[in-house]
Amino acid sequence: MAGEHILIIEDNPLNMELARDLLEARGYRVREASTAQEGIEAVRAEKPDLVLMDIQLPGMDGLTATRVLREDPNLADLKIVALTAHAMKGDEQKVLEAGCNGYISKPIDTRQFPKQIASFFEERLVIRE
Repeated sequence: MAGEHILIIEDNPLNMELARDLLEARGYRVREASTAQEGIEAVRAEKPDLVLMDIQLPGMDGLTATRVLREDPNLADLKIVALTAHAMKGDEQKVLEAGCNGYISKPIDTRQFPKQIASFFEERLVIRE
């Protein structure tokens, strides 16, 4: 299972550290970006196996960044999972409509998080219109 390359796009240093530590402890290779633009550039340069996309980012938000990535035909199979503190009714629909394969709500549940991440690799989710 582990060994997959995950890019975390997150502007909160504590959230970044927690996600990185949990993933690295399970053997994932982790790259970090703190802005949407930095994340987009990293995705294009490195083609990670999974992107964890914070929704509330400075400048360009995570849903806009997801739409930008989805416009690139070379990234059609990229798995993008939203990390969001917005767990209100209708938010899941917005995340999916933007092109995310799913979402994980914050604060991160440290016991569930590794299982949630693993499920995206096991299911090989692809949303098609």
